[in-house]
Amino acid sequence: MRGIVSAAVITTLLLFLGVHNAMGGDAMTKDIHWLGHDTFRITGQKIIYTDPFQVKKKDIADIILITHEHRDHCSPEDVRKLQGPATVIVAPADCAGKLGGTIKTVRPGDVIEVQGIAIEVVPSYNTNKQFHTKDRGWVGYIFTVNGQRIYIAGDTDHIPEMKKIRADIALLPVSGTYVMTAEEAVKAALDIKPKLAIPMHYGSIVGSKDDAKRFAEALRGKIDVQILQEE
Repeated sequence: MRGIVSAAVITTLLLFLGVHNAMGGDAMTKDIHWLGHDTFRITGQKIIYTDPFQVKKKDIADIILITHEHRDHCSPEDVRKLQGPATVIVAPADCAGKLGGTIKTVRPGDVIEVQGIAIEVVPSYNTNKQFHTKDRGWVGYIFTVNGQRIYIAGDTDHIPEMKKIRADIALLPVSGTYVMTAEEAVKAALDIKPKLAIPMHYGSIVGSKDDAKRFAEALRGKIDVQILQEE
């Protein structure tokens, strides 16, 4: 009868909406938690932390990825809050020397597997400033969780190597001063072409949410951007 929607139609609509949601940014980020600055807690097959800094809660990480030795990325006291007997730290050699426990030292170009997680090590450096020079061998990472390739860029500018990076989710710095500006990060995102970009490296030492908003606005209609709430 007119005006009556059958249970089958309703079920079909709900299934469609569910599938649509599953492909959206919220579904892609349900296991990605931004803890401020460049610190993310990513859950899936393993619990992975990136660049732990000013961590508020103790936890046990399976893997800790550290991009370089600056204190807001390689913080021994924060790493200790997350270490358990089986925790593996992945870090450049100059950072690894500050830490204890099980450490895997890496440099750009390495491809490794840690506790079943595939990790590609990529360059991360400045091109128009001297805070993170290429000769230091500092890094970003591409790692696969729940079938998603996640790229954390580290403290970097928009560099030529980004044209070769393929990732489903890109975690990109946007604050300028020590890293890319929001506008430079837009160019990086367009090179990488992720399904989803998440801005980071703001709201703590340098930068503000305005940087994240400018980044998102400039990519509107080109690449999906999600600004995560700090946890």
